[in-house]
Amino acid sequence: MKLATLCYLKKDGKTLMLHRIKKENDYHKDKWNGLGGKFLHGETPEECAFREIKEESGLEAEELTLKGIITFPIFDGIDDWYVYVFTCNKFSGNLIDSDEGKLEWIEDESLFDLPLWEGDKIFLNWLIEDRFFSAKFVYEDKQLISHSVCFY
Repeated sequence: MKLATLCYLKKDGKTLMLHRIKKENDYHKDKWNGLGGKFLHGETPEECAFREIKEESGLEAEELTLKGIITFPIFDGIDDWYVYVFTCNKFSGNLIDSDEGKLEWIEDESLFDLPLWEGDKIFLNWLIEDRFFSAKFVYEDKQLISHSVCFY
């Protein structure tokens, strides 16, 4: 079981996205993602999110909003992933040249034109809703097989 975060920074009708093109053997190669990654030992979801945002973008998040939790059974062919999904509208600093890929502010209306995971095209819509979600996205060989969600 892996615990991770996924964070979407928002400003002026745009979302900061990471084009995963730099790391070798990257399971997300060529996809566009939000920021985030695996928990370090003893971290809370928020501590992980703040750290990952800083490491991947150079930006200091000032405030996070937990939007939901997603379960990805055997996502990478090995482990179940449990991912805490956050948005962030308050941050400071300057973007860095990320080791993970190319960072870019994408117009919200253009997000779905990017090569995203199929499940992302579903849950990105939920981030603007004023409801908390718990979802499950089942992938096989990088293809979305099914999904379910409960809203609270």
